[in-house]
Amino acid sequence: MKRSTKDNLQVLYEDNHLLVVNKRVGDIVQGDKTGDKPLSEVVKEYLAEKYQKPGKVFLGVVHRLDRPTTGIVIFARTSKALERMNKMLRDKKINKTYWALVEGVPDIKKDTLEHYLKKNPKNNKSTAFPKASTGTKKAILHYTVLLELDRYSLLEINLETGRHHQIRTQLSVIGNPIKGDLKYGSKRSNKDGGINLHAVKIDFLHPVKKEKISLEAPRPSEVLWEICDSKMLNS
Repeated sequence: MKRSTKDNLQVLYEDNHLLVVNKRVGDIVQGDKTGDKPLSEVVKEYLAEKYQKPGKVFLGVVHRLDRPTTGIVIFARTSKALERMNKMLRDKKINKTYWALVEGVPDIKKDTLEHYLKKNPKNNKSTAFPKASTGTKKAILHYTVLLELDRYSLLEINLETGRHHQIRTQLSVIGNPIKGDLKYGSKRSNKDGGINLHAVKIDFLHPVKKEKISLEAPRPSEVLWEICDSKMLNS
């Protein structure tokens, strides 16, 4: 998927230290073997144009989202901000909330999932195990069912750990794969090749200003997301 600065980059927050965007389906946050233009380069071009910077633009990637996932991605505009945000991430002082549209309805409406995940680099997929073994990493998430639709349900998810494909893997294990996620058991793909997993909210203390930042990313323009937004608004 090729992008240029002419595309509508949805900026959620911007100052001298940080830039936060709402990632679209198919965007890769950093360059990979596909050779497609990453979101980080699009943001650099945006900054270079907006502030007429003739030289190289500094941009640090604070965290990533999977290519088929949408939602909040934070970039740092200074090395100081990047260093501090990385420390906050390690210290679990950045609170991220995800929404997922999953197939069916979980048996338990509010629960904590704990598994041990092992990544297979060959097929870029993680497998969950009930007990620790060689090469596994502990994975913990908390979910709450927000809405029940005809064939799907909307879950709110908070992570305690940040493992490879963690949400996708753990929800698949309990029999509720994310809509569109063929890799982890969804019955059918989405037209845009994405999955219905959205990094919807983020809360953190600004690394320089020390003010509380709370952001929410609008959901993609898609029928099911729009139904969820409407029902949540009227609930």
